Amino acid sequence: MDTPTWASASVTAAALGPSVLYVTGAFTARRGDAFRGAVPLAGGALALALAVLVGRCLGVAPVAAGWLRLDAVGAAMLPLVTLLGLVIVRFSRTALAGEPGLQRYVRSLFAALAAVSVLVTTRHLGVLAAAGTATSLALHPLLTFYAARTAAQVAAHKKFLVSRLADACLVGALLLVRAHVGSLDLDALDAWCAAHPSMPTAMHVAAALLVAGAALKSAQLPFHGWLAQVMEAPTPVSALLHAGVVNLGGLLLLRTAPLVARSPGAQGLLLAVSLGTTVAAALVMTTRVSVKVALAWSTCAQMGMMLVQCALGAWHLALLHLVAHSLYKAHAFLSAGRAVDDWWVRALSARPRPVHPARVGAAALATLAVLAAALRATGSHDVFAAPLAVVLALSLAPSLARSPSLPSVLRAAVVTALYLAGHAAARKLVSLPVGDAAGARSIVVAGALGLLFAAQTWLQWRPAGALAAVLHGPLFAGLHLDELFTRWTFWCWPLRLPKRSAVGGGAALVGAQEA
Repeated sequence: MDTPTWASASVTAAALGPSVLYVTGAFTARRGDAFRGAVPLAGGALALALAVLVGRCLGVAPVAAGWLRLDAVGAAMLPLVTLLGLVIVRFSRTALAGEPGLQRYVRSLFAALAAVSVLVTTRHLGVLAAAGTATSLALHPLLTFYAARTAAQVAAHKKFLVSRLADACLVGALLLVRAHVGSLDLDALDAWCAAHPSMPTAMHVAAALLVAGAALKSAQLPFHGWLAQVMEAPTPVSALLHAGVVNLGGLLLLRTAPLVARSPGAQGLLLAVSLGTTVAAALVMTTRVSVKVALAWSTCAQMGMMLVQCALGAWHLALLHLVAHSLYKAHAFLSAGRAVDDWWVRALSARPRPVHPARVGAAALATLAVLAAALRATGSHDVFAAPLAVVLALSLAPSLARSPSLPSVLRAAVVTALYLAGHAAARKLVSLPVGDAAGARSIVVAGALGLLFAAQTWLQWRPAGALAAVLHGPLFAGLHLDELFTRWTFWCWPLRLPKRSAVGGGAALVGAQEA
């Protein structure tokens, strides 16, 4: 390996900078003014992360240096983490002004950001696992910031148990990898997978454990209930969780893609769990009236869709989805306070009439035909073309059917062009193995998303019809999955509530389960 130049050494040092600044912020938080200096430190972390991204784009930054891995994934994730960190710190300083316990809040927030910064840039699976555990432990005091709220204690307790179960799966996978590869270095794992097209059973088990750990971290059904119930935490904590921490399951799979892609059983398990979660959560979301709870179910569905892309081997699309979802969900949560004003605007406006399902279906078919032709013409016709075209067509069809005007068509064309450009750019940056059965899985995904689209369209057309009467009860109850999981968690590890939250605890617990 050549001696690094001053430029590459500077970029490597810059990659370490965000973690150092966050740790500094955690230790310098004061009792009187906890946020003093917090915003400049978060801004400095973002500046260093952007320097790393620029260095990576210019080819100055080394792909690997020490325990750092500054490839396309790491170079994209570090600026995302630091940007979210700056926004959340700035928002917290205003939203939580005057609250007691802000010193503990700032310390936990900066500790979580430091752990995530290490996680997204490490090249060592052991460090990745330790950083993931540290993130979860730092997040726990944030979830219980309002200690007197029983629902917050219940949600944090369930999140803690799910995270420990995910940690156990990850540790089991790492032990198997270490035994067969001889190292937990990601480059060594990639080289081993390239040299062993036929893997031993133990490595298939390791891949399945990695999939299980990623599903648990990403709040997939039936381990999803805590995600909707952490709304008892402050809004910036919800934004941090939904826009950042819950994405770490997808990042884990991106880092171990060479192993997971060579295990059909692991990818089949991932597809079954994630596709089921996507469909169920998207339907349940339509029954929610609380803005933040609806956003939580939306996160569950979006995480499912991101893992579906991983199951298809579309790793570049998963990375693109991860970045876009993080930015969207951070904005959605931090602007949730305007929900009442938005509701009044909608209430005082004339409600649009539901569009006939046949009209929506025709728009979907027409859009799908145009997209298929565009994909073929641009040379993007590959194993991902079918689900990509289906997702785009089903997303654009309702608006086109409601208003088939020239401005609507132009907006759809711009959205499509941007998405295809992002698809092409991400594919150039991320080149990972696809897997042998990706074509068959693509057909399954396209069919499931088509059925979901048909069900949602019919429910909007006939909200009081027979299908809605059958589905509304189970969907409003979240398919009763979280109730079973809650009973199991309290049987395994009963929750000891603080004395301050003992009064009214039963009602709060019921409310948490109903969320």
